[in-house]
Amino acid sequence: MLVLSRTRDETIMIGDEIEITVVDIRGDKVRIGINAPSRIAVHRKEVYDAIQRENRLASQVQPGEIDEATDSRPGTNAQPKKRDTQRRQAER
Repeated sequence: MLVLSRTRDETIMIGDEIEITVVDIRGDKVRIGINAPSRIAVHRKEVYDAIQRENRLASQVQPGEIDEATDSRPGTNAQPKKRDTQRRQAER
């Protein structure tokens, strides 16, 4: 890990396109501004971890489980939709 010291209004460059600027320092909190191209996702670490976790879970779902989860949501009619029932019967 590279550790750098910066004061307010100083910037760090990552490659040619990402700028990280120290915007404000108050006590033990540092506010930073990040300027990056829109094609590069920028997230707080805890948000990034949650996205990765959800992506892993979604990749493990089987196609039939999606219909079942949708049909059994709270507040919805838990009965399968007519076309889903017809499709399942046709698959047999």
